[in-house]
Amino acid sequence: MALKETIESEYKNALKSKDKTKISTYRLILSSIKDLDIINRSGPNKKDTDDEDIKKLLKKMVKQRAESIDIYKKNNRADLLEVEQNEYNILCSFLPKQLSDEETQKICSEIITKVGANSVKDMGKVMGELKKKYADEIDFAKAGPLIKDLLNK
Repeated sequence: MALKETIESEYKNALKSKDKTKISTYRLILSSIKDLDIINRSGPNKKDTDDEDIKKLLKKMVKQRAESIDIYKKNNRADLLEVEQNEYNILCSFLPKQLSDEETQKICSEIITKVGANSVKDMGKVMGELKKKYADEIDFAKAGPLIKDLLNK
């Protein structure tokens, strides 16, 4: 089943169970997907929205929630923190499981050895290889600084 269809069926289940948090989050996701559909249909590069486009959108939404969660924690806003955390968890449920920091470090080390990277100048090669093999599983915001550290050693 396509990702959009999965989200729509989860939305219907949330409506049946009257779960207000899930309903609002699914509506937010579906409206963002509709916006993406409109953008993809108009303009010079017309195309249908596929699962990869939706995953990118969800990753962006997850990143926004993570930033908000950090801000709410710093400012002791438990009420807003709970809402953001629930949205974050729901959004993450539609994305492939992210690798842990230890697994990411191990993979980065292996790829650095494989491509023969010696300095930060070779970072592009390493990132390219990572994106080929682990595009959905690795958080590249964490992987970038990690690779720099490994290459500077």
